[in-house]
Amino acid sequence: MLRFAPSPTGDMHIGNLRVAIFNYIVAKQREERFIIRIEDTDKARNIEGKDREILEILQLVGIRYDEVYHQSNNLTIHQHMAIKMLEERKAFACFCSPEELEAEREAAKEAKRAYRYSGKCELLSDEEVLANEKPFTIRIKKPNQAVAFDDIIKGRLSFAPDDIDSFVIMRADKTPTYNFACAIDDMIHDISLVIRGEDHVSNTPKQIHIRNLLGYDKEIEYAHLPIILNETGKKMSKRDAASSVRWLFEEGFLPEAIANYLILLGNKTPKEIFTLEEAIGWFDLQSVSKAAAKFDLDKLRFLNREHMKRMDSKELSRAFGFADAAIGELVKCYLEEGSTIKEIKPKIEAIFSAKPFDSEWGEQMRRLQKALGEAPPFETFDELKSFLMKETKLKGKQFFKPLRLLLTGAEHGPELSHLYPYLKSYIMEIVK
Repeated sequence: MLRFAPSPTGDMHIGNLRVAIFNYIVAKQREERFIIRIEDTDKARNIEGKDREILEILQLVGIRYDEVYHQSNNLTIHQHMAIKMLEERKAFACFCSPEELEAEREAAKEAKRAYRYSGKCELLSDEEVLANEKPFTIRIKKPNQAVAFDDIIKGRLSFAPDDIDSFVIMRADKTPTYNFACAIDDMIHDISLVIRGEDHVSNTPKQIHIRNLLGYDKEIEYAHLPIILNETGKKMSKRDAASSVRWLFEEGFLPEAIANYLILLGNKTPKEIFTLEEAIGWFDLQSVSKAAAKFDLDKLRFLNREHMKRMDSKELSRAFGFADAAIGELVKCYLEEGSTIKEIKPKIEAIFSAKPFDSEWGEQMRRLQKALGEAPPFETFDELKSFLMKETKLKGKQFFKPLRLLLTGAEHGPELSHLYPYLKSYIMEIVK
């Protein structure tokens, strides 16, 4: 079984969506179940409604899952596992206050050494623990030897005991920390492969250590994806607008194009333009580069344009308030002038909006408007053009410029002969 485990603490990052896509593809390839685990145990950071937004984004992109659950539902299991580790002397109660721990961190910083927990509470006797009325966390005992694992992308990785340290597994409010909840849930849901971002590499040995102490002997595979860089070459963060999937949707990028780009990013693929379902047939985790990949918004624009070209015309028209294949084809005529729904939408809206009769071409536009109101239906633009020229006596620039303004609301754009087949059934509405 594979899983995607987002936290409902903010907008979905493109790196998270990339993780979801890769997990979904591999689950399909392996014919394993794919579940969504909403990691909501950090209640202070949870944002109401973000879990629903995550699921909506996955649906838009075409990701289908077998089950969704909230990690907080497993709280009792997490607590029982923590108690088990205390009973087996594999974990211990820590009464160190936040102030004490911060002082230790500052001391380590001044000494220019990596901070490690002092271990003083590990030595407390049962009597001392029972006599202490202060709030406490639960810390796991650090391993006695290095923890190593094979990463599908990064190769063999090993972590010394001090790198893992005696870390907290249960907070003072008796809720699990990220690593503990994650390790336990991967056990109880029989996860076979974890695909996630490389910022989690240091968490992996901690989670393996937890499962080792609990006697879980199934080996879970890991693949840590390189980070995504912004256009300046720095790690993409929330400050980068393009890092938000929601922002990309608002800018008019198609879910299909976003998925295409995220699969293509830092990867070797047999072709450049493809669908998520097509990628299932050839995707290979081992083809993903070990190096960080730079996000290129212009490349995404190119892919978006290509997907709009290939999109069913009637379906495309819905993004512009219609349900007509002719409007979808009209939109495609403007793909040389725009690459997203947001860029093209004003051009389509201008066609159906009131026209500028107060411009220098106003008089000619009125003559053309009158003639169009009296014109019979014409199959081709050449037939319409001949009729209008005869009726209005207008020629050349005096004819084409006002006609373009009347039909499109713009002075420049695609050839009218290319637009007319998709406009002809709307002519009376356009020139009213």
